[in-house]
Amino acid sequence: MGAGHAHRLYRPAHSRVHALPPHTKLAAAFAFVIVVVSTPREAVWAFAVYAVLLAGVARAAHVPAAFLLRRLLIEVPFVAFAVLMPFVAQGERVEVLGMSLSVSGLWGAWNVLAKGTLGVATSVLLASTTELRELLLGLQRLKLPPLLVQIASFMIRYGDVITDEMRRMRIARESRGFEARGVRHWGVLAKSAGALFIRSYERGERVHLAMVSRGYAGSMPVIDEVTASRAQWSYAFALPVTALAVCVLGWSL
Repeated sequence: MGAGHAHRLYRPAHSRVHALPPHTKLAAAFAFVIVVVSTPREAVWAFAVYAVLLAGVARAAHVPAAFLLRRLLIEVPFVAFAVLMPFVAQGERVEVLGMSLSVSGLWGAWNVLAKGTLGVATSVLLASTTELRELLLGLQRLKLPPLLVQIASFMIRYGDVITDEMRRMRIARESRGFEARGVRHWGVLAKSAGALFIRSYERGERVHLAMVSRGYAGSMPVIDEVTASRAQWSYAFALPVTALAVCVLGWSL
């Protein structure tokens, strides 16, 4: 399986987290997120413990805090949604700094912010310590449907190709004096999008024919067989198992 493109989130380093097999990190990250989502929102201290656990993983993986915080900016739209919840939610209200806010809305906003931030941070740490090609191998090792793995592989492989095609079309438009300034230019942009779709579709047909001519029969050959020892599984699941203990304690209190 190819798709050896490097992505911007990945940070090369020599750490035990980087060295873990990709399927162990995928399974551990998924389990951790499930535990976080299952935690009652009233257990505020539990979310603080989860943040400390993720900070420990980041330290072990040599991922700087500044790098992690910059990547967390992707959740800004969710933050905006959460900020509105105390103002629009119904039910019991409370005065905060002269503003009437909904109690259920405040808890809902906290729930979205806490769980969303921890989930995004987990994804960023996973991407920071695992190359795209390894992620695909990990998904394959976890028995994800082969068709989905192949679609993800082609998407990663040809995403840059389609982006370059779009860039060349933009340069061609601008070299002819075109500049989108309002609604009246949307027609040109729509035609460009249609042309890009046709070119992408035709490229996909050519790639498929080339693969078939080389023996492709619906599945990609596995070049690297990824395995994990019991010690590696134990090290990877130290995070979700610890979080599960915190979650259970949060429900019991």
